[in-house]
Amino acid sequence: MRLFKKVAVIGVGLIGGSIAAAIKKNNLAGTVVGTSRHKKNLLLAKRRRAIDKGSQDLSVIRGADLVIIAVPVGSVLRLAPQIAKLIGPECIVFDVASTKQAIVTKLSRVFPRYVGSHPMAGSEKRGITNSDPGMFKGSTCILTPTPKTDKKVLLKVRKLWVCLGAKVIVMPSASHDRALSFVSHLPHIAAFSLINSVPQQYFKFAASGLRDTTRIAASDSEIWSSIFLSNRKNLLFAVRSLEKNIAAIKKAIAAKDINNLNKILKSAKKKRDNL
Repeated sequence: MRLFKKVAVIGVGLIGGSIAAAIKKNNLAGTVVGTSRHKKNLLLAKRRRAIDKGSQDLSVIRGADLVIIAVPVGSVLRLAPQIAKLIGPECIVFDVASTKQAIVTKLSRVFPRYVGSHPMAGSEKRGITNSDPGMFKGSTCILTPTPKTDKKVLLKVRKLWVCLGAKVIVMPSASHDRALSFVSHLPHIAAFSLINSVPQQYFKFAASGLRDTTRIAASDSEIWSSIFLSNRKNLLFAVRSLEKNIAAIKKAIAAKDINNLNKILKSAKKKRDNL
């Protein structure tokens, strides 16, 4: 069932490449084209049958009826005006960035048929070599329309994600950024901080506990620096919450207060069991 004639994916990395491959695998578009700054990525994307055609020149997106912007947060805002000059007013546009408020505010002014989108899927790994057309099956995708978003556009983008296997949640961009600061961005800060706190000479003693809790610390530093700064206010609030909870454990240990320490750990276990 084809939803689009020509889909253009700007940024055929892990997420963009996986979306492109999933669209092709599910026959949701007549043609899928991709762009990248690196020719190697385009050759790999074509070899993996994620795209039909690739180019380092943005002009390849001309004639698309769907443009998917799958680049880091800062690049989304930078590229938007260039993209707008190459597509028609009827072209649907969505991005897949991990923070939404600033992007939605700007892009909803630039593109008449835009809706913010955030697929809650992926990996600490990056690049087209790690893409997977089945990545979105059983995942959640958050859409962040504005009061002015065209309802038909929202429905069509929602239908696309459902066809890719995702459960769709619709919420305002501000609410998205508050929630993600706790459930996605804060865990990355905790993982980065934890692995930096462990002396290198003790790594040889590490078992699955350290590996499991710091897996996402292997994520791309440039991408996550951009995400952290783009959601600065919400993330600082979330970090203060983490600091408060660490301080409570520290205080109980310093005071040898086993009752309070046990209470804190039991509360944490109960919350984790409900996750």
